[in-house]
Amino acid sequence: MTIENEQDWEGLRRIGRIVAQVRDTMLRRIEAGMTTKQLDEIGEALLRQYGANPAPRKEYGFPGTTCISVGDVAAHGIPGSKKLRPGDIVNVDVSAELDGYYADTGATIVVAGEAADRELKLRLVASSSKALEAGMAEAKSGAKLNRIGRAIEREARASGFRVIRNLAGHGIGRKLHEEPGDITNFENKRDGRLLRNGSVLAIETFLSTGAEYVVEEEDGWTIRTPDRSLVAQFEHTVVVTKEGPVILTV
Repeated sequence: MTIENEQDWEGLRRIGRIVAQVRDTMLRRIEAGMTTKQLDEIGEALLRQYGANPAPRKEYGFPGTTCISVGDVAAHGIPGSKKLRPGDIVNVDVSAELDGYYADTGATIVVAGEAADRELKLRLVASSSKALEAGMAEAKSGAKLNRIGRAIEREARASGFRVIRNLAGHGIGRKLHEEPGDITNFENKRDGRLLRNGSVLAIETFLSTGAEYVVEEEDGWTIRTPDRSLVAQFEHTVVVTKEGPVILTV
C-alpha cells in the first residue's frame, strides 16, 4: 500500500509496535529444552492481549500463530513438538493485522549453550542483520527497487555467505502480501521499477551457509535448504520516504 493520510500512519505504527514487541519477547524467552509450540504460545498470548490477528493464519490458514524456523528451515516453520537445543539457530517471524493494517518482522538468534558450529552461526546471524540494514538504507523514493537486493547480496558475499534467491520480501499494508511484489535478496537487473514515496515494504534477508535455493516440504508450509545448510532471516516493515526508510517494527 501507499500511505495516504495520518490514519494510515497511525494504524501502521500501532501494528508495527505490536509485532516488534511480540518478536522481542519471544526471542528473550527462548531457551534450550522448550518446544517451538511453547514458544509460539507466548506469541499467541501477546497478540491476543493486543487484540491483533496472526496474519499467516488469517490470510492463509497457517497452522500456528508465528513461524518458527530452526537450523536448515529457512521459512514457514510450523510450531510443534520440536525441542530447542543449545546452539540451535532459531528464527522467529511475526506478522499480524489490527484494524485493517498489517506489519511483518523477523529475527534470528543462536540458543545459549555450546555447539561445535556456534561461531559460524553467530557470524551468519550478524551478517544477515547487517545485510538488512544495508538493504533498508536503499529504500528511498525515486531509487530503483533492485538496489535493495544489490545491497543485501553485497553484504552476504563480503561475509562469505549466500542469499536465498527464491525467497523475498514484499509489499504490505492492507494485506500481508501486496504490490510491488517480490523484493529479492539480489539485484534483478531486469527490474527497473522505482520506489514511490509512502510505499510500505517488508524487507527481509535470507542468508545461507551454502544453498541458494530452497524447497517446500510435503506439509505444504516448511521451506528447507536441500543441502542442510543453515539460514538466518531478518525482517522489518518500513515506509519509503525521500529521506530514507521509516522503520515501523522497532
